[in-house]
Amino acid sequence: MATGPHRIVNPDGLLPAVGFAHAVVAAPGRLVQLGGQTGHHADGSLPDGLVAQFEQAVRNLAVALDAAGAAPADLTALSIYVTDMPGYRAALGDLGVAYRRHLGRHYPAIALLGVASLFDPDALVELVATAVVPGD
Repeated sequence: MATGPHRIVNPDGLLPAVGFAHAVVAAPGRLVQLGGQTGHHADGSLPDGLVAQFEQAVRNLAVALDAAGAAPADLTALSIYVTDMPGYRAALGDLGVAYRRHLGRHYPAIALLGVASLFDPDALVELVATAVVPGD
């Protein structure tokens, strides 16, 4: 399902795209690079558990998007760094609910990467994204 101003490309011959896009052709516009968003609250505290941290990280990403004058539909790429890949797989349903609560059903080109650790050793997930705001 294509949403927003960008063209989602999910070609035949590739694994069906569920919860991500294989490629996104961005409309001309203003590029917004979003730095790594972890599950930290504004006061520096970090919730317990992968799902709670993912939910806060997605919320933080949405706040950063809005502050940059962008919307979830403007996202063209999202990299998810996670320290517990088996835990991520086990929580896919709850993670999807958290994602849709803050970013809707717009799925940009997404990469999921397992990493040994993040800068904060208690952080379990970090999101890095790119958005293009059309027409600017």
